[in-house]
Amino acid sequence: MTRQDKALYRRLLRYTWPYRGAFLLAVVGMMVGSATEPVFAALMRPLLNGGFVHKNPTSIRLMPVAVIGLFLVRGIASFTANYLMNWVGRRIVFDIRGEMFARLLYLPTTFFDVHSSGVLIAKLIYDVEQVASAATRALSTLVKDNATVLGLLGWMFYLNWKLTIAILVAAPVITLMNRRMGKRFRRTSHSIQESMGAISHVVQEAADGHRVIKTFGGQDEALKNFRETNEANRRENMRRARVAASGVPIVQLMAASALAWVVYEAMREPHATVGGFMSYVTAMMMLLAPIKRLTQINETLQTGIAASQSVFSFIDEPREAETGGRTLSAVRGEVAYHDVTFRYTREGRPAVSGVSFVLRAGQTLALVGTSGSGKTTIANLLPRFYEPESGTITLDGVDTRDLALADLRSHIALVSQETMLFDTTIRQNILYGHKGGVEEARLMEIVEAAHVAEFLKDLPKGLDTLVGERGVRLSGGQRQRIAIARALLKDAPVLILDEATAALDTESERHVQAAMTRLMRNRTTLVIAHRLSTIEHADCILVMSKGCVVERGTHAELLALNTMYARLHQMQFHG
Repeated sequence: MTRQDKALYRRLLRYTWPYRGAFLLAVVGMMVGSATEPVFAALMRPLLNGGFVHKNPTSIRLMPVAVIGLFLVRGIASFTANYLMNWVGRRIVFDIRGEMFARLLYLPTTFFDVHSSGVLIAKLIYDVEQVASAATRALSTLVKDNATVLGLLGWMFYLNWKLTIAILVAAPVITLMNRRMGKRFRRTSHSIQESMGAISHVVQEAADGHRVIKTFGGQDEALKNFRETNEANRRENMRRARVAASGVPIVQLMAASALAWVVYEAMREPHATVGGFMSYVTAMMMLLAPIKRLTQINETLQTGIAASQSVFSFIDEPREAETGGRTLSAVRGEVAYHDVTFRYTREGRPAVSGVSFVLRAGQTLALVGTSGSGKTTIANLLPRFYEPESGTITLDGVDTRDLALADLRSHIALVSQETMLFDTTIRQNILYGHKGGVEEARLMEIVEAAHVAEFLKDLPKGLDTLVGERGVRLSGGQRQRIAIARALLKDAPVLILDEATAALDTESERHVQAAMTRLMRNRTTLVIAHRLSTIEHADCILVMSKGCVVERGTHAELLALNTMYARLHQMQFHG
């Protein structure tokens, strides 16, 4: 193991420290179980010499009791060690997964822009299991089998130390072979982890996009993608299996050669007894299983270390930058952008360039423009999902970078085009993130205001109806109205509406628009508009093009200019 490997493994073992009592008791159980191995080999000498050769009555009477007692002790010790080590292992999995998920919730948006959710799921599920195996199963093998090997070798030294030394000549060969195999295990383990992430990604895409796949007949293409990633995973696993399997015959051949040597020397020894010979051979044969496991443990260790790199690199990902600590108690809701520029990558063109505007408390500002003009980017900068490259954004005159993230976002509510509902009830989706209890009368008032009550009466379980994954059991308009109810309950002074009616039919849009009108009342609202008819009464409209503000004014003023906004309006009108 390299120095980096040892550092990773030490960090991994630190997760066992909170459970050191159970872990140490498991180690004691392993040591007791290991001690029974050489004791059993030692019993062969009095059993054969005293019982079978000399027919000693005491040996005949005590040997069966000794054998039963030995295996009783071994059974209790093995159960204790295996159960407690598995308990510690599952606690480690629980803790690491919890730590990873906690980090996931606080990672910056830029992280999710470059990492697919399938790869992240594979890290949380597959990689953590490999880490747990390295922390428990591999450690169990190292402790138990090393103790067994030392005990059996000690007994063999006692019986015939010269012969045992001759047999141990094979040890350096096995060590060298393990070292070479370890490097190959590391490479294949990394490849397997990457292929598992690819499989998770393909499966998730197929599940999320099943309607598109069915509509456009993409089953063959999806199956082809899955077969390719599945085949890559199979190849890497077989490559690892080939490396693992190649070491076993070598060890077995060396063991067979040693056994042949022992038989030859025993037959030449004039003073050798049947009991002594069988005790030595038994000890030697019992060495094969732990040595084989120790030979194969390198695979588990290297796989676990490779998984540890993946897991710990995820845990070490920097959280969202918490640049400020100020909090605002009474927020009016005045928002101002001062010469704000932002680009998603250093090499790319600015998504937003030199944008400035002031949105007074209680006013509504609408952003319009063609796709890719920077409308959503401007909205995402306000709650600091992204940080501006230059310029400042203020809330009530305070730079948002000086505010604590949680405090800043507590003053902002968001309703987007792609409504995110969780796989629980309508009630829990409306209450999501709300601290403290809500009276039923208050909740029903919000349900009425958001026009949720209009479809709630058709659901047998009302507010306790399950919505399904991403709200799949509800229509788009129903999902939007639940999202609006969630925003109403939050009662934040600043509201972001990101094309909230763009994908709705006319009837659904009418209900959602009425709910939005209620939601926008007495709130500072930033609207990203697709349908210009929904923002005719906005206090100010900014027309965006290639990240810049090219026009600004009210609906009437912009129509009078007869330029870009007027052309967009005319296109929609004729459409």
